[in-house]
Amino acid sequence: MPPKTFSQVVLRQRPDADILPDTFESRTKVFDELHVGKSQALVQVTYLSLDPAMRGWIKDRRSYLPPVKIGEVMRSGGLGVVVSVGEGSKFEKGDLVSGMFGWTEYAVADDKSMEKISPPPGSTSLDFLNTLGMTGMTAYFGLHDVGQLKAGETLVVSGAAGAVGALVCQLGKRAGARVIGIAGAPDKCAWLEGDLGVDKALNYKSPTFREDFSKAVGYLDVYFDNVGGEMLDLALSRLNQNARVVLCGAISAYNDPKPKGLVGYLNLISQRAKIQGFIVFDYAKQYPVAVKEIAAGLADGSIKSKFHIVEGLQNAPSALPMLFSGANAGKLVVKVSDELSMSSKL
Repeated sequence: MPPKTFSQVVLRQRPDADILPDTFESRTKVFDELHVGKSQALVQVTYLSLDPAMRGWIKDRRSYLPPVKIGEVMRSGGLGVVVSVGEGSKFEKGDLVSGMFGWTEYAVADDKSMEKISPPPGSTSLDFLNTLGMTGMTAYFGLHDVGQLKAGETLVVSGAAGAVGALVCQLGKRAGARVIGIAGAPDKCAWLEGDLGVDKALNYKSPTFREDFSKAVGYLDVYFDNVGGEMLDLALSRLNQNARVVLCGAISAYNDPKPKGLVGYLNLISQRAKIQGFIVFDYAKQYPVAVKEIAAGLADGSIKSKFHIVEGLQNAPSALPMLFSGANAGKLVVKVSDELSMSSKL
C-alpha cells in the first residue's frame, strides 16, 4: 500500500548571509494529491544532491535559473525509482531515473525532465549524482572546453577535495598535466596526494600557505576556481602567458552579502590570459562524450569518487551548510529512501 502522507522541504525565507535553521521548513502532503498525467511518472526519490550552487538558487536575483520561490520545494537534482506512469510515458515501473526532483520524498515529473540511468561497469547509481552527473559534467567541460588543458601544463585547482575539484584533479592527471590541489585540512591533502595522485596538495589554512603556493606552483597555465575571493587573487599573481582561469564557483563569497572585488586582475592583461565563467547546462548535447570518458576511468580504477551521505530528507537543511564550512568529506548527498522499496508495495 502507498503511504498516506509524504514530506517535502520548502524555502521559508531568504537568508542575507549564512543559511539558518529557519531558512527552510518541512511540510506534510497527502499522497493521494499526486496525480500522474500524460507522459509523466511518479517517482519515489532515493537520493538528493547537495551542491554549492544551491546557495545562489535561493537568492532573489537574475541568474541562469530563476530563484526558488518562497514556499516552493527546494530545487535539487536527485535519483529515484519510478513507481507508476501516466499514459504514453516512456518509462516503466521500477526504472531508476535522475532528474531535478527537489527536496521531496515523492515527485510527479514530466518524461522530458528525467533520464533513465543504467550504471556502467565500475559504477553505481549514486555516481549519477557525482562523476557521471552534473558534478562530472561540470568538471569535464570546465577543464577541457573552457580551460583547454594540455599535456605538460600546470593545473591548479581550488576546492580540490570537493566533488567537482577532486574530479578536475583526476582528469588533469589523465590529460598529462602537473596538478596542484588546494584544500583546507591535512587529511584532505593526504587524500588528494595518496588516493587521487595529485603532484602536490596545499593546505590553505597553513601559516606558510602563500609561500608554499608560490614555491609549488611557480607559474600556472590553468586555474580551475571553485573558491573565488583571496584565493583567486593569489592565483592571478602566478599566471603564465596565455593562462586560462576557469570560473566554476566562488564558495568563499556565496554567503557574503558584500563580496570583495578582485585586486590582481591587471595580470590578465600583462600575461595575455583569459578568465571565463561557464554554466554546465550549456553542454547538455555533449554530455555523452564526457560520460563515456569518465565511465572508462571508473571502470579501470583511474577515477575514484567518495561520498558523504546524510540520512533522511529532514536533515537536508542542516546538511547544506556543510558545503560552506568544509565539514563534508566527499560528494554530499542526502539519502531519502532505499532503491526499489516501493516496487513491491504498488
